[in-house]
Amino acid sequence: MMRATVDADLCTGCELCVETCPEIFEMQGDVAVATVDVIPVDAVESAREAAEECPVEAITLEE
Repeated sequence: MMRATVDADLCTGCELCVETCPEIFEMQGDVAVATVDVIPVDAVESAREAAEECPVEAITLEE
């Protein structure tokens, strides 16, 4: 079971995570948020990619 969180204080609103993994991330105002409590198995790879590509390392994945 994997969960994603976005640190709103770090997020710059670049929307890269939303473009990479729209199943998990969406914009709420100027920051991204994770929209699910548990990442579905078929979205784990794209969630990892979004976390790795975040330019400010605002995304945390917990297993």
